[in-house]
Amino acid sequence: MNPLYLETLVVVLGILLLMGDAFFPNVPKKCIAYAGALGLAGVLALTFLPLHPVQGPSAAFYTIDALALFFKRFMLVMTIITILMSIDFLPTIERLVPSERRGGGTGEFFVLPVFACAGLMWLVSAVDFIMLFVSLELMSVVLYILVSYLRKNSLSLEAGTKYLILSALSAGFLIYGITWIFGMTGTTSISLLSHSLVGLSMTSLSPLLFGVALCLVAFAFKIGAFPFQFWLPDVYQGAPTPVTAYLSAASKAAGFVVLLRLLEQLMSVSLLGKKMIAIVTLLAIATLIFGNLAALAQTNMKRLLAYSSIAHTGYLLMGVASIGNVLAGPAIGFYLVAYLAMSSLAFIVLMVVAEASGGEEIYRFQGLYQRSPFLAFAMTIAMLSMAGLPLSAGFFGKFFIFLVAFQQAHYGLLAVGSLTVVTGFYYYFKVIRAMYWQQPAEEAPAILVTGTTKCLIGALIATILILGVYPMPILQALR
Repeated sequence: MNPLYLETLVVVLGILLLMGDAFFPNVPKKCIAYAGALGLAGVLALTFLPLHPVQGPSAAFYTIDALALFFKRFMLVMTIITILMSIDFLPTIERLVPSERRGGGTGEFFVLPVFACAGLMWLVSAVDFIMLFVSLELMSVVLYILVSYLRKNSLSLEAGTKYLILSALSAGFLIYGITWIFGMTGTTSISLLSHSLVGLSMTSLSPLLFGVALCLVAFAFKIGAFPFQFWLPDVYQGAPTPVTAYLSAASKAAGFVVLLRLLEQLMSVSLLGKKMIAIVTLLAIATLIFGNLAALAQTNMKRLLAYSSIAHTGYLLMGVASIGNVLAGPAIGFYLVAYLAMSSLAFIVLMVVAEASGGEEIYRFQGLYQRSPFLAFAMTIAMLSMAGLPLSAGFFGKFFIFLVAFQQAHYGLLAVGSLTVVTGFYYYFKVIRAMYWQQPAEEAPAILVTGTTKCLIGALIATILILGVYPMPILQALR
């Protein structure tokens, strides 16, 4: 099977869903969501068929190596989770999205993630800066719409405006950096970059490093690394919760894939490679410290998860700084899979609790064990895994990252990482304490959970626990 068909099928699915929503307005919007999830599951199944190597002109832009294939499946799974999450978010959409007809403006919310998925799938396969930029913008334009989708909510509009302006600024950095790299090497191909660097003179290294640094600014924005994380808490808080979950995992993973591809090529020049590793190391240290310290004082659950996301970016950057180790790529990939499971689980529980209690503050979780033992247990698993306790996917994620950093003798990074892990225990256990040891601020009824959400939560809990005792399938897939 030609791998280019995968993205084509995803785009065709999105178009069919949009047409179905337009021409059959009386069909329940949940049907569109289930159709989208089912269609993406079909594309996911096709990725396990034998795929032919890309040949012809497309080979200069597109690859289907193990890294690309693994993260295509990652993006498909994350999009399916987001669409299924959105079903329970439907009442909020209908309340905060004005429309002339009943249900109008809600169907698109289930369809837009499909197009974002196509952009992300192209992005992880991009081996040329031009395709990288086009794929990135396709994904970004869809996310601009989704972040500001709740048009009656001022926080959502504010989040969309901030994300649009700052994302456009980061795109400017990226395209300017690509221009400098092209000017120094004469190519826009990422896969051929190492060959272009072989005969490069020493005087050309500084301009080239400047161009790479500009690209690094854009990637740091996408993954939420310090000091380019300032957009993240406000966007996470204002965006619809399913979109926040999508941003936290899918967008972050794509940024790291591109960063790994670029750094792998730059390592061919030892001086340039050392400078890039030094820059990434400093980014990791600053991101770890800022993310964990800022999370300590948070009282809003979404903002806590936002600063937690910044902290997890710091741990992932530890793996990027250890890229000379053969296990660095698998360690980063495993951590991203673990983060997908535990962050999605946390956001699903947050969405259900917020819908039932009318807010996203941490005090809304007080006494959750009495109102819904199932949700309290699920959030406990998510928090423990994020903290990195043994027998959870988060533990092995941190273990592999610390292992490759130790093997590369990044002892300063290890010291900072160890201290911030301890810091993280405080704000994660703050949520657990509220659920089990604090009484609700006011009388609150029991929380009912739909069957779809129960199945989704159960699957994510099982993933976290299984990967916490048997991580090898993910590592082998990435090798």
